[in-house]
Amino acid sequence: MRRYTIKQLITKKKAVILLLSGVLVVTPLQYLLPASKYAVSDRAYAATAANSKLKANGESIISSGVLRKDYTFSTTRGSKQVSTAVHVLEVDLSNPYISLQAISGKNGEVGTRTNTMTMASNAGAIAAINGDVFNMGREGAPLGSQISFGSLVVSPSLLKGMYAFGVSKDKKPTIDAYTFQGSVTASNGSSFDLSGINQSSYSSDVTGEAFSHYNRLFIYTSAWAGAERPQSSGTTPTEVLVVDGVVQEIVNNGTVSKAIPENGYILRGHKDAAQFLLGLKVGDTITADYSLVSQTTKQKVDPASFEMMVSGHTLLVENGKASSFSRDVTGVSGNSYTSRTAIGYSSDGKKVYMVTAERAGSNTGLSLKELQTVLVQLGVHKAVNLDGGGSTTMVERKLGYSSLSLAHSTQESSMRAVSNGIGVFTSAPQGKLHGFTITGTQKMLVGQTATFNLRAYDNYYNPIEVSGSPTWKSTNNAGSFSGDVFTAKAAGTASIQASLGSANATATFEVIGSDQLKSLVSTSGVGSLSAGAKMPVSLKATLKNGDQYTLNGNDLAWEFIGFSGTFKDGTITVNSINKGVTAGYAVVKYGDLSTMIPFTNEVSSSTVENFDNVGYSITSQVTPSGTTKGSAKLVAGATSSSSDKALQIGYDFTEGTGTKASYAKLGEAGRTLMTGLSGLSLDVLGDGSNNWLRAEIVDADNTIHYVDLAKSVNWTGWKNVKVDIDSSKMKGALKLRRIYVVTLDSSKSGVAASGQITIDNIVQYAKQANTSPSSSQVIKLIINSKQATVNNKAVTLEVAPTLKDGYTYLPIRFIAEQLGANVKYNSKNQTVTVLSGNNMLEMKLNQKSYTLNGSRYESEVAPFVQQGRTLIPVRLFSEKLGYKVTYKHSERSITIQ
Repeated sequence: MRRYTIKQLITKKKAVILLLSGVLVVTPLQYLLPASKYAVSDRAYAATAANSKLKANGESIISSGVLRKDYTFSTTRGSKQVSTAVHVLEVDLSNPYISLQAISGKNGEVGTRTNTMTMASNAGAIAAINGDVFNMGREGAPLGSQISFGSLVVSPSLLKGMYAFGVSKDKKPTIDAYTFQGSVTASNGSSFDLSGINQSSYSSDVTGEAFSHYNRLFIYTSAWAGAERPQSSGTTPTEVLVVDGVVQEIVNNGTVSKAIPENGYILRGHKDAAQFLLGLKVGDTITADYSLVSQTTKQKVDPASFEMMVSGHTLLVENGKASSFSRDVTGVSGNSYTSRTAIGYSSDGKKVYMVTAERAGSNTGLSLKELQTVLVQLGVHKAVNLDGGGSTTMVERKLGYSSLSLAHSTQESSMRAVSNGIGVFTSAPQGKLHGFTITGTQKMLVGQTATFNLRAYDNYYNPIEVSGSPTWKSTNNAGSFSGDVFTAKAAGTASIQASLGSANATATFEVIGSDQLKSLVSTSGVGSLSAGAKMPVSLKATLKNGDQYTLNGNDLAWEFIGFSGTFKDGTITVNSINKGVTAGYAVVKYGDLSTMIPFTNEVSSSTVENFDNVGYSITSQVTPSGTTKGSAKLVAGATSSSSDKALQIGYDFTEGTGTKASYAKLGEAGRTLMTGLSGLSLDVLGDGSNNWLRAEIVDADNTIHYVDLAKSVNWTGWKNVKVDIDSSKMKGALKLRRIYVVTLDSSKSGVAASGQITIDNIVQYAKQANTSPSSSQVIKLIINSKQATVNNKAVTLEVAPTLKDGYTYLPIRFIAEQLGANVKYNSKNQTVTVLSGNNMLEMKLNQKSYTLNGSRYESEVAPFVQQGRTLIPVRLFSEKLGYKVTYKHSERSITIQ
């Protein structure tokens, strides 16, 4: 982080409109008043606290003097019990090596937005949380004060009830509300009040005041990174460049074009302030004096007495109790349940608590009253609310690691770019080897292999490099090591140990057994039953607790019925087809749970576009148009043939923040796709950018359906990409309208902000259902009789259909074979499997549980063996395998077709 070597010099409307962290709030001015007007009633707080519980889940060391603690907050809302994960960075300010600091954009800049991870990484922090609220319709400068290394980088706005967290030079934490007071004095003795430093435009909530920059004087330093000084101020500025206290340039009704040097600043004035500036001359000396004013003591406070300060919103806790809200909380969705960030300290001032609460997954978030309850139960003496919702972020350097990672999920799909944050820093020297942590998978499936890594840390719990190779061993029967590769062999909790020199480390993780699986399904659709065909396979396992995992299939048992095939690295290859077979199956088994992928020779495909003879216009489109650049054009020579053409999509996401995309639009109407579309394949020349590649399909109702071609373009060179598409919800004629590259956050580590991706040979597929080959058969049976007919031809059964406990049972082998289904028995496991059309039914003798297409179900009755033959309930035929079953009571007859 940049250390500033000089002292940084550095409305009449009825409503104030602020866009705070993505929530547009239109608030009458009288509701922006501070303090007691927004008191939390004792009754409301007591009700929240009485129905709430904060449970400690564990803690981990980040560094000497810094702990991460995790909790679950449970409460009742109405009649519903809910819970939210709460995370705390407990910072010991009495530790001589630990400090807190404000963090912001590149080199400590303000007036631009960056996500918390990037700010913390650039500054060298070992942990951080997001900081102040900000106006999302402006550059993103914090609305409150920011002090970095004793220099006031941003002054507080004229907004009442906004509290700030600070740490003094002698490491004492404080939380207070401040105003700004200052003046600029010329060498001729004239002076003018200074209204602020490095501020975005805003509307003051002080009665009688106009918009922030109207008739006022501001200072902007080299820390300001905004494109304007500032954006959307509604005023025309007059500016003066001052370097080393001497006026260098004066611009009337305009802006200074030169960059602000570190030993200088710009005075920006409007109206009376502009007239004051026009009274200056190049060469005049200028003095700027300013201070903060505590709203608690009404005394001036020198910003240099602070090491750091980051402002927030309302006060939450005072003297260990829930406080009155110091300002209206509507603007920060105070009564809604969302992600939250807060900071506070202990009564002795030695501990600082940096707190986040999640709204992600099953976590429901918190209201501000609930956040107060959490803070009080944590023992916090005084606390202030920071920016929440999509801004809430905590990052940490895990023990033994040298880089930062997210401490928990964010509310949105990516980390929001924010105004600033609060970072935790250590200055501890490198110590001696103290221990290791084992890193690697936390869950495995039986048969899978995994490698683990050791990360070393010293006696200050900071990462340290060590040499040598560890010795690995399994300490129970869940698996075994071959060198550094662990193979899971039994379900349960696996325990492993690593040794290096005199240091040891242990770790445990779960090996998932098939009894924990609710379903094992393929999302790959129907495969092509033709020699040499390749079928990408996606397998998804769902546990009984709802957790889902994507399996690679390499360590599972595969069986191919009707053809010879192989499975490798996520793809089935059809080697040869059995004579006379028109339908086949690839069956994959995990423990006692199986699923299948049907194959048929009735698959059609056609080329959508190879770009060699394009008879329509291809146009480039971008979003947002103001900051994103892109291109879409045909290029020759991208493939092995210099005459072949391909589509190249270029993108430049370096400017702006948030989601950005570069599109290639394929003509006005798009390219026509076939009815029953089930997949697309295309050749993609990747650029290793880790950006997202998508397509848009438009149906007859003009509804747009988005297709993920590649979640992350993480390869270079040509690669054939194939995706399955469920077109059952797409109506009428389909069109492939646009293909595009998109990023959610171009500042994210590992994601390229500019580049190009090339596409060729777009092919579409439509797969027909793998229907039963003998659907014309009609079977008629009589209860308790071995005499039956097939298409009116008499046959004799080995075992008769029967009634048992009011349920009708049928002999499975005879019926399945007559209808062309495939029946398999496993005498060891006492299972019978029926493959028919697109369905696989698997039952176990004398058990009511069964599986259909890889999902577990319960039947009212169980199959059983009679006279050496298996009988199953007739309902499984009709409801699960799709056959038509008719019962005629007068004849006691059953007809199946």
